[in-house]
Amino acid sequence: MTATTLRRGRLSGRLIVVSLGAPAAPLALLLLVREPNLQVLITLGSVFLTCLVVGGFALSRLLTTRYHLTAERLELSSGLLFRSRHSVPPHRVRSVDVTASPLQRLLGLATLRIDTGDQGRGLRLDGLTAADAADLRRLILGWRATGPVTADDGLLCELDRSWLRYAPLTVWGVGAVLAAAGGVYRTLHQMKIDPLSLGVVQDLVRRFGSVPPWYGLLLAALALIALGAACSTLTFIENWSGYELRRAEGGVLRVRRGLLATRSVSMEESRLRGVELVEPIPLRWAGGAKLDAVTSGLGDRDENRRRRLLTPPLPRAAALRVAGQVLAAEGLTPIADGGRSGPIAAEGLTPIAGEGLLGRVGLASHPRAALRRRVNRALIAAALVAGVLAGLGLWLGQAFVTAGWITGLALAAVLTAFAWDAYRTLGHGMRGRHLVMAYGTFARRTVVLRQDGIIGWTITRSPFQRRNGLLTLGATTAAGDGVYKVRDVSVDQGLKLADAAVPALLAPFVEGPR
Repeated sequence: MTATTLRRGRLSGRLIVVSLGAPAAPLALLLLVREPNLQVLITLGSVFLTCLVVGGFALSRLLTTRYHLTAERLELSSGLLFRSRHSVPPHRVRSVDVTASPLQRLLGLATLRIDTGDQGRGLRLDGLTAADAADLRRLILGWRATGPVTADDGLLCELDRSWLRYAPLTVWGVGAVLAAAGGVYRTLHQMKIDPLSLGVVQDLVRRFGSVPPWYGLLLAALALIALGAACSTLTFIENWSGYELRRAEGGVLRVRRGLLATRSVSMEESRLRGVELVEPIPLRWAGGAKLDAVTSGLGDRDENRRRRLLTPPLPRAAALRVAGQVLAAEGLTPIADGGRSGPIAAEGLTPIAGEGLLGRVGLASHPRAALRRRVNRALIAAALVAGVLAGLGLWLGQAFVTAGWITGLALAAVLTAFAWDAYRTLGHGMRGRHLVMAYGTFARRTVVLRQDGIIGWTITRSPFQRRNGLLTLGATTAAGDGVYKVRDVSVDQGLKLADAAVPALLAPFVEGPR
């Protein structure tokens, strides 16, 4: 009996524009050269042949790729010389994502990615029209689901322009500027160009060469921070413009975002194991946070980290409310909200179930030995830095010795404050069917993990922990980072928590009365 066909198709013919346009670029450059010599002809000829080969492969893929969606399986075939064919049943589909690069958006195209859980080796359809990609995703999600295809259940969160104020508060922007400067310097050095001899650098030396060193370092630091903030803001605009979090058809959470390159990531709610609230410095100081999903079916670990984002940096109260609406699918009852479930678009909203789960009030505190461990680390780090500077003073002069002990005292005070903050952040507990753990200081994290998502425990003990009766309890799960740790708890606390979260799992390995 012939299987019922839900959809049959091929890639869009618009991809021919890209396939044939690539070899034409070197020919256009040749017309712009007034007197081409042999070296120019060889260079452009090699580029033309490379583009011709790449364009030929793209064109052959366009002409030979076919997809066929039936009630039993999704079939994808492609290739001219080396023919490949993939067949995927419904239960293997983990997520269906749609992305579009700037060139694809210009041509009205999109890429459909189907994740099958094979370590990121999913299926890709690169040349679909945007309408066909959206329609095919809807059919696949409905085809995979047990029930009929339904419309979207509703908007959970959308972008608020006021959230742009959190964009400069991500520290990675400064790192991106330093990485870009290092890349430019390395490229110029390989081209036998001395960056210090450039006119711009010489002009800066003439202008600021006579200022005191501390003033020059201050200006350089301010310029670096300003460039990093600008880089972070532009990245925020590109990544999160048009952001929407929606509970969509087929029992999935769908995140759509992007200005130039659009991304649409689908997360199957049946594979959701919890959420993670992330509050890095200085975003935490401004009252902001980010929300990630603890879920499987998003590829390998690196791809999972890139695709599990539920929200951009936003007010902490809004992040808690989004967490409550995401976890509402598990039967949690909203509190202090009157039963409302509208979209998040502004501040001042009363948190629902997410506040009860992610709030720090009521979490069990950790032993004082955990505080001593963090203070000891801080003092050792400060002593090492001071010792290095003091050691240099034996050869370079007394000034380095003085700078060493001053730096050591300052670092000891600052790092001890961070150690105290890290200890205050520690907490754990059971709330209903969820394990809650909090840790970190530079990036404070609160993880909510479902009981049925825990598949095992890992217990680690360093010599210091054994001497002070501490251990680190790791909850193993098939989602997210794989292991989420409750750090530096007492042995009694850790074993009781493990038994409360997954009863009797550790019983065969525990000696003595429980």
